[in-house]
Amino acid sequence: MLLSLDIGTTHIKAGVFGNDGSEMAVVSAPNLKAQGPSGTTVYDPDVLWETAAGLIQQAVERLGERDEAIDAVGITSMAESGLLLNPADGRARTPMLPWFETCSAPQAERIRQEVDERELFRMTGLRPSFKHGLPKLLWLREAYPDAFDGSVWLSAASYIAYRLTGRIAEDETLAARTYAYRIDNRAWNEPLIRSFGLDPQLFPPIHPAGTPVGTVLPAMDGLGLGKAPVILAGHDHVCASLACPDGPDSTYNSMGTAETLVGTFPLRPLGDADDASGLSFGIHPVPGRMYWMGGHSSSGGSVEWAREALSDAGMSYPDMMRLLDEAGGQPTGILYYPYLTGSGAPHPEPGARAAFIGLDAKHKKGHLIRAVLEGNAYQLELLRECAERVGGSPIRRMHVVGGGARNSHWLQIKADVSGVRLTMTGAAEASLLGAALAAAVGAGLYPSFREAAAAVTYPEAKVYEPDPERHQMYRKLYEQGFLGLLQPLLSYYKSSS
Repeated sequence: MLLSLDIGTTHIKAGVFGNDGSEMAVVSAPNLKAQGPSGTTVYDPDVLWETAAGLIQQAVERLGERDEAIDAVGITSMAESGLLLNPADGRARTPMLPWFETCSAPQAERIRQEVDERELFRMTGLRPSFKHGLPKLLWLREAYPDAFDGSVWLSAASYIAYRLTGRIAEDETLAARTYAYRIDNRAWNEPLIRSFGLDPQLFPPIHPAGTPVGTVLPAMDGLGLGKAPVILAGHDHVCASLACPDGPDSTYNSMGTAETLVGTFPLRPLGDADDASGLSFGIHPVPGRMYWMGGHSSSGGSVEWAREALSDAGMSYPDMMRLLDEAGGQPTGILYYPYLTGSGAPHPEPGARAAFIGLDAKHKKGHLIRAVLEGNAYQLELLRECAERVGGSPIRRMHVVGGGARNSHWLQIKADVSGVRLTMTGAAEASLLGAALAAAVGAGLYPSFREAAAAVTYPEAKVYEPDPERHQMYRKLYEQGFLGLLQPLLSYYKSSS
């Protein structure tokens, strides 16, 4: 049996899977946020650990009396979130700063002004952003100047792995989201780190995804894990790609609070065309492969905003689905620009804001909700078209995973907007399953990620085919409306920032 943990933005999940990937138990709990210094939003490290440990116990207890032991533990987590830990006493010296906390925006701007962005892109696959670990460390140095002596920077996944094993290590796919790790030579960028007055010893040893960090400590005996090896499974969106039925080379769309489109390509140096795409890049866990990733930070967040804003008491999911049913299946004609927290690839603009265009008196709540889904589908289409140019081949189908994939209206809209077949595999907890498969590889149960994925019997898939008539209607709205007004909208916010 395999136990996996997914430390997400809004929830922490624990799952137990058979060695063939069959789901045996899944439990979850909110990942509670706290108030940090200067009005920041943070996670309390002890609360995060206690939540994760409690979920491990619950998941194991749900199995009942069994002869099988847990063979391995796999941990995946949100990227670009981290804290400083003191190895001397094992205590966190700062709260965990999440990826979405913008306090490090001034530090990101400083980095942008002091580096050669094009050169650093070729090294890192990234562009300067408040999300990354390096600007977060520069902000922490101002807020917690005494926390740096002898400390180490750990991601959410690596922090939980440390609590389980007492061993300090970082997964490569998470290290690559710091802006301090070079994917071209697969090492920490020590000259860059020193240029900002930081000690390279702040950054831990690197473990490729799917390799053991250590074994569960005897002190953790009450969790029911025995002495299982603990494996870092990496960045949650990349980890989810390990669980795609067609193998890790599939193009897949992960729908959560934030939404990503991820695909892979053969290992090669990055160039100007990659930089111009607005996508980010990294080393994939599958040997010899890299990944491209396009992110949209307010996808599921837009839906949650609409549920809250359109109802005094907060709209339930059944009520939302009822309103969508009442709105019908045709395009609303409303253009929604889903930039509640700025826009990402392929036109990054942190100052961008959301907008509705094209409302009239006949539009009701259901039309507004459908317009939110349509606007997010237009944004995904931007990413898909950009990825086709980078990859040099058309994307004819996509696998869809994550909580948003449960919304059938949304998936049909995406298929109609893109003209692409969408497949929801039925493996809703793709990141958890991917972490379990990484654990299986790390424990030696399978020789490779491809063979681990091939051993899984996936639930029956649900396929969403594009409707040709609606596709033509959406294509006109997308090309003449959404794209036509996008640049003026982004230019306005850029000039106003």
